[in-house]
Amino acid sequence: MSSVIKLQAEKRDENKNPRELRESGLLPATVYGKGVESLSVQLNAKEFVQSYKKDNSATFELTIDKKAYKTVVQAVQKNYSTNQEQNVEFKLV
Repeated sequence: MSSVIKLQAEKRDENKNPRELRESGLLPATVYGKGVESLSVQLNAKEFVQSYKKDNSATFELTIDKKAYKTVVQAVQKNYSTNQEQNVEFKLV
């Protein structure tokens, strides 16, 4: 049985492009699911990477604006020359 990992996320800063977010230690991500409008969010890159490496099949409980979303990782985009995570797609469960 997979574990539940709780992470804080916040709505993405529209004034910053994804490269600027990654430079400041944040990871751009998208939360989507059936019947729900997708959310563009940002979360702490280091926290996500450590949690994902421990259990990549875990359920991630993302707290966004005091509301919890139960999600699973659908896809992780990486820059394979630097091995740095570029973006994460979370799917609601």
